[in-house]
Amino acid sequence: MVLDRFDEPDAVPPLGKGALRSARRLAQRKARAETGQFLVEGVQAVREALDRPGDVIRLIVDDPVSHAELVAHALSAQIEVTRAPREVMGALSDTVTSQGIIAVCRWRPAELSKITAPRLVVICAQVRDPGNAGTVVRCADAFGADLVVLTQGSVDITNPKTVRASVGSIFHLPIVTGMPLVDAIAWAHRHAMRVLAADASGSALDEFGAGGGLDAPVAWLMGNEAWGLPSEEIALADQVVAVPMWGRAESLNLSTAAAICLYATASAQHRTGR
Repeated sequence: MVLDRFDEPDAVPPLGKGALRSARRLAQRKARAETGQFLVEGVQAVREALDRPGDVIRLIVDDPVSHAELVAHALSAQIEVTRAPREVMGALSDTVTSQGIIAVCRWRPAELSKITAPRLVVICAQVRDPGNAGTVVRCADAFGADLVVLTQGSVDITNPKTVRASVGSIFHLPIVTGMPLVDAIAWAHRHAMRVLAADASGSALDEFGAGGGLDAPVAWLMGNEAWGLPSEEIALADQVVAVPMWGRAESLNLSTAAAICLYATASAQHRTGR
């Protein structure tokens, strides 16, 4: 179906009641788990989703003309496009002010067997804050990580706040969820990766990197926002490394610490060509 004009009456059909009910249910984790579907909202995130058209089931817009580029993109990929009034979009949205565009997408977990020779991985142990989880995914994407692992007990990767914080990065790199921490670390070791636990008790990141500690393949182990990494989890790592701080802040939040560690590692690996 190709449309030359999106402002003609009925050019884009209205969202049906059944489809609306299904979309509303996706606000609940149980429904997302049962269906394998989730909502992506916002222009940039939807654009990234449409670059993987096999993952997009339906596009919903409040105004087809305002979103003509993405509507055309979806239609060219044989994706169903529907319209809904602004109040309905607001009810589906997880934000205060909806951007008027939402995609219903499929979640496809990564297959670890397809990841070969990883150089940079981040393992988040029981991350609970959806915004932090999404931002870590975005940072991992930005710095070229090969994989993100959200261990057993972590927030749902398809949580609307997690999806929004990733700004589409969840479509760019492999993500594994629900994996026991010991299994994630064992996987990293099988791939000859050095597991580095990020903790204030460790060696300073800058000094560790200057000594070549970040040049080889690295899997960063990041702790929970509230309690960090317990001693028994730290013991699973090969080395403990700290982000040095010279100001008065007590600590950095998870996503900030992850961004610094990932940037430092990616920089070292690109500099040495490893």
